[in-house]
Amino acid sequence: MASGGDHVTLSGVPGSPYTRKMTALLRYRRIPYRLLQLSRDAPGLPQAKVSLLPTFYFPDASGELQAVTDSTPILRRLEAEYADRSARPADPALALIDALLEDYGDEWVTKAMFHYRWTYEADIAKASGVLPGFRAAQMPDAQFKVAAKGIADRQIPRLRYVGSNPTTGPVIEASYMRLLDLLEAHLTEHKFLLGGRPAACDFAIYGQLTQLVHFDPTSMAVAAARAPRVSAWVMLLEDLSGEEPTPGHWFDVAALPATLKAILAEVGRVYTPLLLANAKAVRAGAETVETVIDGQPWSQQPFPYQAKCLGWLREERAALSDADRARADAALAGSGCEPLFA
Repeated sequence: MASGGDHVTLSGVPGSPYTRKMTALLRYRRIPYRLLQLSRDAPGLPQAKVSLLPTFYFPDASGELQAVTDSTPILRRLEAEYADRSARPADPALALIDALLEDYGDEWVTKAMFHYRWTYEADIAKASGVLPGFRAAQMPDAQFKVAAKGIADRQIPRLRYVGSNPTTGPVIEASYMRLLDLLEAHLTEHKFLLGGRPAACDFAIYGQLTQLVHFDPTSMAVAAARAPRVSAWVMLLEDLSGEEPTPGHWFDVAALPATLKAILAEVGRVYTPLLLANAKAVRAGAETVETVIDGQPWSQQPFPYQAKCLGWLREERAALSDADRARADAALAGSGCEPLFA
């Protein structure tokens, strides 16, 4: 059952990559929705335990509305409740690839988004100057400036949570540039990551790129210089409600194109060592994650949520039949992602 009977209700703003991920998904899947942007605190809506965007409002088993904020489980819930125009491959082996790439977009590419936005002065000035307008535009200029400073003061210290610091910054930026180049090469021949129709992973990476490619000045300049197809692709994914997918539009997991395998190798290059080191640190109760990514030292605070992400990926693979697991493993062979499932 949808949160409004005939529609889904959520709150969010354009500056949230996860809001953009989910609204683009809703438009593509033609799921009616009500987006609260200017009236987030509407009467009768519950508050989320942790204030994150987007926040969806779904009924629980007793019919009471609950505030839900994790985009991946929400996407899976929508898959179960709405059958048409699925954003997940029917082939379970390819669906595991989709889940891995979605997680990479949500949890690794977001590092680049947060890093660029809150590291460079031009980006800090733009973000802190614009973001208050999503919630509090109707205030005097002096108060608006105080709100802008408050956002910057709150967000910049959070760089440590995503792992952005002087040591890791060059690794994050190099990975972002490689992703742009890899996507640019892939889009010369294919419409979407997993074929001729969009998957969950497309919307996850798209969400982060709405900010990196079309909002934050430093990362936007990088994209404009080296990835014009990616810049266009991000605009196109905003509204795919007119696309008509067919089952045959998915890639055959046994014959993935070289351009997609190159993207999976990038996941193995940077995200695999982070997930493994983070999970180890969380298990040990360590104060820092220490590892090597792309030949460079990496240090950050442990992130328990990403340890859960690794667990969920492993559970999805374990749930596959022996034959499907073998096909998924064959598709990932040589990518550097194999240790995630060892």
